[in-house]
Amino acid sequence: MAESKARPISPGQERVANVLIKWMTAANTWVYRATGGRLGNRFLRGAPVCLITTTGRKSGQKRTVALIYLEDGDRVVLVASKGGMEHHPQWYLNMETNPDVEVEIGTTITPMRARRASDAEKAEYWPRLLEIYPDYADYQARTKRNIPVMILSPSSPAA
Repeated sequence: MAESKARPISPGQERVANVLIKWMTAANTWVYRATGGRLGNRFLRGAPVCLITTTGRKSGQKRTVALIYLEDGDRVVLVASKGGMEHHPQWYLNMETNPDVEVEIGTTITPMRARRASDAEKAEYWPRLLEIYPDYADYQARTKRNIPVMILSPSSPAA
């Protein structure tokens, strides 16, 4: 296996990337919803994209992001990579605090409950995740944090 040439992201690069990510995900979300998921449903090299709506851990407001996902039966698997930056993405932090989320694939919205994969589960999913998006390997190589993998399972809507 070739060693990764990925370099850590500088604080300045991270500040710029955070702004770009915010605007790109807003645009992707708008296009995805406007077309019922016919556009905005694929990322680089065909990686599938869904919309995830979390509840803000501080604000309590609904937040939607477009993310690459892996389908595993009725589960959805996500990688909280944030491009290999040193800090976890906001959606992940929101999920940790409020694990009840909505997953939008095409026009289907499914209530789900999120949990972080164990190290063993991550090891099992990692090769499949790399198949759909090989850049995850570089992202993990450029950061010291153990990039979380989240497993979302169907749940009943909150009563």
